[in-house]
Amino acid sequence: MTLDVGRVKKDFPILDRDMGGHRLVFLDSAASSQKPRAVLDAMDHYYATTHANVHRGVYTIAEEATQAYEAARSKVARFIGAPSARGVVFTKNATEAINLVAHSYGRRCLQAGQAVLLTEMEHHANLVPWMMLREERGVELRFLPIDDDGRLDLRDLDRQLDGVGLVGLTAMSNVLGTLNPVAEIAAAAHAAGAVVLLDAAQSVPHATTDVTALGCDFLAFSSHKMCGPTGIGVLWGREELLDAMPAFLGGGEMIRDVRLDGWTPNELPWKFEAGTPPIAEAIGLGAAVDYLNELGMDAVRAHEVALTSHAMTLLADRHGADLRIFGPPDAHDRGGVLSFTYRDIHPHDLSQVLDSAGVCIRAGHHCARPLMRRLGVPATSRASFYVYNDEADVEALSDGLLAAAAMFA
Repeated sequence: MTLDVGRVKKDFPILDRDMGGHRLVFLDSAASSQKPRAVLDAMDHYYATTHANVHRGVYTIAEEATQAYEAARSKVARFIGAPSARGVVFTKNATEAINLVAHSYGRRCLQAGQAVLLTEMEHHANLVPWMMLREERGVELRFLPIDDDGRLDLRDLDRQLDGVGLVGLTAMSNVLGTLNPVAEIAAAAHAAGAVVLLDAAQSVPHATTDVTALGCDFLAFSSHKMCGPTGIGVLWGREELLDAMPAFLGGGEMIRDVRLDGWTPNELPWKFEAGTPPIAEAIGLGAAVDYLNELGMDAVRAHEVALTSHAMTLLADRHGADLRIFGPPDAHDRGGVLSFTYRDIHPHDLSQVLDSAGVCIRAGHHCARPLMRRLGVPATSRASFYVYNDEADVEALSDGLLAAAAMFA
């Protein structure tokens, strides 16, 4: 099964936009993907025909809204291979999902003197919450290093795991594209008595995900990077862990009973979903899952490997030593993310030149300042591919780099 990118492009209305005489070439999906018509229509249909608050009303459209909201949860559970929808908690985004684990599981289960093991390639979302916990509770933070190809150095893993209560790592680096050996690390972590939190914001949109096969205990990801809307993310957790964790936010919906002398939390997953949830966004996420399932996640991954390989070869051939791409040299070892430096042109200047030709790339530290310091650069440019990108988009990127070289010569 292969992707017909020409057909896929037609599913995304924004790609019809004229950018000052240029077509839109969107190469920033690692930050946030574009939305197909099926997702936009599903959310519009909900608001036009079904909107009501969920779990509370007994009138027809309230029950329909509840059914649609919970159906989205079930779709997500199947999409990530979860054994039950009870372990799927809707959050604002992957960042909130990780914070939920840090503040609820971390405060309850991690003690002063215990360690949390992270990696040098983590996004700030999987760094700062643990730094906050270190300041509050005195937990130790340790970091797995990377080698010069952007892969994790696991030679000292067993020693690093000694005394660790939780391992937090990204499944795929948002800077390097590195695909980490999650199952191997999870097995070692469990043998050492630690639980594993996986930041899967970059991997779930691009490859088949099975939480059981990965061996993780918690998994976090965002809707907006997988063709869904902003404002909703997912935390999946093993039910026995979620059951034992205290509630994260208090208010309506997350309670079973409230008395003036105390309260009783709701069952999973609603125990962690205080207040009116992002109903339309959940429905949009469910539609995004349907869309990606229709494309086929194996086909999505195969397309991105082929396109990334083509991009790395073309850019190296056309730009040589002027271009430095960070991360593993083999496209099979990485996702569709290319972070690079080009000559001595600042990434922000490069992004602006490319924007004048309708090409959208990212410039900056990509919420990974410690990794930038490890790479020895203040910032990089980043092009990231998805289902609506093709070789013509890579050509447009390369042509834009040549235009920048001429401008800054």
